[in-house]
Amino acid sequence: MITLLSKVFIKNRENITDPNIRQSYGILCGAVGIFLNLCLFAGKFFVGIISNSIAITADAFNNLSDAGSSIITLIGFRMAGQKPDPHHPFGHGRIEYISGLLVAVIILFMGLELLKSSFSKIIHPEPLTFSPILLFVLLASILVKGYMFLYNRQIGTKLNSSPILATAADSLSDMLATSLVLIAALISHFTTLSIDGWCGILVGLFICYGGYHAARDTISPLLGQAPDKDFVRQIHNLVMAHEGILGVHDLIVHNYGPGRILISLHAEVPADGCLLELHELIDTIEHQLKEQLHCHAVIHMDPVCVGDEETARLKHLAEDCLHGISESLSLHDFRIVAGPTHTNLIFDVVIPYHFPLSDKELTTLIQDKIRQRNPNYTAIIDVDKQMI
Repeated sequence: MITLLSKVFIKNRENITDPNIRQSYGILCGAVGIFLNLCLFAGKFFVGIISNSIAITADAFNNLSDAGSSIITLIGFRMAGQKPDPHHPFGHGRIEYISGLLVAVIILFMGLELLKSSFSKIIHPEPLTFSPILLFVLLASILVKGYMFLYNRQIGTKLNSSPILATAADSLSDMLATSLVLIAALISHFTTLSIDGWCGILVGLFICYGGYHAARDTISPLLGQAPDKDFVRQIHNLVMAHEGILGVHDLIVHNYGPGRILISLHAEVPADGCLLELHELIDTIEHQLKEQLHCHAVIHMDPVCVGDEETARLKHLAEDCLHGISESLSLHDFRIVAGPTHTNLIFDVVIPYHFPLSDKELTTLIQDKIRQRNPNYTAIIDVDKQMI
């Protein structure tokens, strides 16, 4: 159904990097989710009342909360698609993450409420009335939630959208939860056991677990998570594919929402190259990054001496000192400034996250090792974190 509706209502639906296409997919998924969840709420609420089942009634209100979550997702995508304005020059794309967080909060709230009502049902059990319509509604609900999980996961993965993926996770939890409710109803019908309240607790735990994961996945980009490693490699490969670029470092990715990415990086170029030609090269790379990876780029040129034997020798000496500490260390922006009494070796050290030494401790250790090689060498070091 979703595939058919997307063909009808979304033009150029394969161009998922376009914010307008993302918005259209988000609105479509939200609208279908609202309709299906309201249908499930109506059916389960009716069955829950006539069967006197707290688990089914609670599951019905869980579907009602899912409809509310779909409304939030729909509104979130609509607001995220707004054009930039003077107060938000990079657009409103992060609203998509905020809507995903609100969905997660609603999921957690409903899970906790279900746990509360299920404990009450355990303390004060009531008989459950079984009927064929109960069996039909629960089976239909399982199938519908399974379908919602599949299409939300497919589109959410395709768009890398945390709200849609959160909805997919919630649909899977709902499918498992409703299966437990069905099992409880069958056991209560064919035996004297009353496990309605206990199954309600399991349903609540499933829902809370899904809400926790949904919240975790939406909070991370809001806080400023590390860029995707494949995306970083694509940037690196595209820049290094140009003759005249000797190295890339100090890459920073600013995520202002899906399809709204700004990057900055340093590109090493020959110090003896033509400034105008190098500037033209950098402009070309910036335009390619925008066209191919859909990100706005600002590139800083770092001149590097090539062909100078003394610079190459001292760079090799510094690298040897780094690798004597750890093979994970590397350097860039190496240059030397020779004076009458000493020579400054100026460079940046790249270290992985969670390196056992602090930046200050590592800097002191490198300076000592270089000074041991020659007391007239002084290392001036900046520390960078490794991106990939």
